[in-house]
Amino acid sequence: MTKATVRGRAGTGAGTSARQRSVAAAARAASKRAEKAHESALDEEAAATESAMVESAVVDEVSGSGTGADTEARERAKGAVRGEAGAAKSAKPARRISGAVTAVLAALVVAGLVAAVMLGWEYREDRRTQEARTEALAVARKAAPEILSYDYRHLDGDFAKARAHLTGSFAGKYRKTTTRVVAPTAEKYHGVVTATVAKPPAGGASAASVVSASPEKVVVLLFMNQVTNSTQVSGPRLDLNRVRMTLVDTSGGWKVSALDAL
Repeated sequence: MTKATVRGRAGTGAGTSARQRSVAAAARAASKRAEKAHESALDEEAAATESAMVESAVVDEVSGSGTGADTEARERAKGAVRGEAGAAKSAKPARRISGAVTAVLAALVVAGLVAAVMLGWEYREDRRTQEARTEALAVARKAAPEILSYDYRHLDGDFAKARAHLTGSFAGKYRKTTTRVVAPTAEKYHGVVTATVAKPPAGGASAASVVSASPEKVVVLLFMNQVTNSTQVSGPRLDLNRVRMTLVDTSGGWKVSALDAL
């Protein structure tokens, strides 16, 4: 009878030791699972679900045991699970805040770069436009007298000099007009026309100004004096004309693409 009692107690002790080992193993598993949840930054609902599942597993492992050692081990396991779950919950908002700050900073950097590019482009365009104004105005002052002047004694040379300033369809129109109208009339009446850009009586720059300008196109307004001599008039005749000249930037420099009398 005594031997049976001893064996019973020994069996009980062995069973208790086995349950404690099982509880400890469950606690380690719970801790590892919680760490994985923390590393992968699971959202709060997933972390809570994981914790509940682990706690349930721990309870199942130690259910049926009423010893103090079992209870203590179970409480340690639950505490480990709750601690890791809480850490995972608190880490996620911090990551979210850090990500939001990074996104805002990135957006500010991009906006700054775009603004710098736009300002640089506008500066270059303004500089190119100013250069176009200066260059085209100088060409207009030189080209206008040559385009509007001719002498019946050397028409071919005068017209060729004028065509050197022209481009596009306007060059073709000029050739047609001078060939069919101007040349026959000038030869018949010995016409000589001398054109100059008007200047103020007190002197100074010639009367020409830029109406509009872009890096590729400039419109210039000129005040012209034209003196005509021919057999049709008794003496020199002075005509005061306003001319609008359009110039475009070509591979050969600034050329006249249109000329209109106002």
